[in-house]
Amino acid sequence: MGSSRRIPACPPGPWLPSLPSLIPGGSSHGLLSGSDSMKAPCRLLLIVLCSVGFSAVYILLCYWACLPFCPASCLDPHLSIKSRPTVPGPLHFSGYSSVPDGKPLVRELCRSCAVVSSSGQMLGSGLGAEIDSAECVLRMNQAPTVGFEADVGQRSTLRVISHTSVPLLLRNYSHYFQQARDTLYVVWGQGKHMDRALGGRTYRALLQLTRMYPGLQVYTFTERMMAYCDQVFQDETGKNRRQSGSFLSTGWFTMILALELCEEIVVYGMVSDSYCRSGQPGARWWGGTPCSGPMLRVCGLPRE
Repeated sequence: MGSSRRIPACPPGPWLPSLPSLIPGGSSHGLLSGSDSMKAPCRLLLIVLCSVGFSAVYILLCYWACLPFCPASCLDPHLSIKSRPTVPGPLHFSGYSSVPDGKPLVRELCRSCAVVSSSGQMLGSGLGAEIDSAECVLRMNQAPTVGFEADVGQRSTLRVISHTSVPLLLRNYSHYFQQARDTLYVVWGQGKHMDRALGGRTYRALLQLTRMYPGLQVYTFTERMMAYCDQVFQDETGKNRRQSGSFLSTGWFTMILALELCEEIVVYGMVSDSYCRSGQPGARWWGGTPCSGPMLRVCGLPRE
């Protein structure tokens, strides 16, 4: 009668003392209350053992299958430039949006980059072969290569373009977009002309290009990336770009892109702000046909 009350909550074992030893005087007097007092430590021990076992299994599965709440390095496929992979592989650059589908730029990092400006400083430099030896060559706007290969090289991996320069490239679209199909184009700009939702004029031109040349790689700086570029300017100069009436150049945006994309950067043809004041000669490609136009003096001309 009432025998079920005499069954211990946990069986005796090397890690659990026998029931009589827990009862004062070693008797079975008050067996019901003794059994109840055993349940709490037994359950606590069971919880601890289960927790340890679950944690061990979860940690193993975390690194094997990337379960939720695992370390960010395991889960996040969009690695930032601050956490570069130890093995080669494509990265997602969310600051650049493809035309027309809006997908982020996906490509591998460049081990070495040559950033080539459109400055006349490059004339007579004889650096073409050195520039072409870089894994990636970044150029700006409509700066030509044909006829200047000995000084500026002939390869163009990426070309960063101002929204105001898009019409200039369209004048010779067969050279830039038909013959150089391997080049990736990244266009920067803000305002109504670049508005995707409203179909801005410049964006429509880019959209038409992708339809004319299927497979052409065209991207634009996202609004968030444009804001980041403004913030970098303020951090470096202490001035708010808008409030100070400053304008960022294509060279600025090219360097921002290069800092994300490249492990090593060599810059060609960029001069300091004091260059013109020093009385040094300078020129850049401008006017005429983009591939063989005349060189105009850069000093005294508006900056890109």
